[in-house]
Amino acid sequence: MTEPIIELRNVGIAFNAQLRMGAPRFWALEDVNLALPRGARLGVVGRNGAGKSTLLRVLAGILAPDRGSLRRGRVSCQLLSLALGFVPYLSGRDNAILSGLLLGLRRREIERRLPAILEFSELGDFFEQPVSSYSTGMYARLGFSVAMQVEPDVLLIDEVLAVGDTEFQQKSGAALRERIHSGTTVVFVSHMDAQVRNICDSALWIEHGRSVMQGPVDDVLREYHAAAPVAMAAQ
Repeated sequence: MTEPIIELRNVGIAFNAQLRMGAPRFWALEDVNLALPRGARLGVVGRNGAGKSTLLRVLAGILAPDRGSLRRGRVSCQLLSLALGFVPYLSGRDNAILSGLLLGLRRREIERRLPAILEFSELGDFFEQPVSSYSTGMYARLGFSVAMQVEPDVLLIDEVLAVGDTEFQQKSGAALRERIHSGTTVVFVSHMDAQVRNICDSALWIEHGRSVMQGPVDDVLREYHAAAPVAMAAQ
């Protein structure tokens, strides 16, 4: 078996239930195990509140485990988060530079890629306007266009395939699929079985902050949906 580039063992993440000293802690992740081989395309499934987005933030290095262990080689991880670090009073151009820097690009690199960002986003003259004047779709266009300039070892995706209007959704979806199938390791959170089957070659099922099953996509989805009525009745 290929040595995993990221490995989680019994990882737990806790948050205070209330913003006061001595408040009880809520375990968003309580016992998660995951071995991610290089080049894998892993889908993460589970109900709302299961801990899927928290898991992505652990993998990205944004959150450190409160217990358990995280082992990661010298790999770069990108959490595909639209509008990362956007400042309302700055222009689309300036925000593209700032966001690119936050994503790990050097200023010279991001400035060299500005024409490609402008072309892909299709913002036209709005690229020089403050993003406070943007619609939600325009905001997403700029964020996605900047994010696609980064080429990480591991791409972490949290339900972001529906970006902008229908035409841009098709364009951004095609760009994302090209990136996914180019050999980049992918962790993809989705509630849509069709997307998981189309993108991923394995899946991880998380329930109440715990990893329940990891394996072939169809096997995991079958067990996940079979257990859904039981899980709902227990709530």
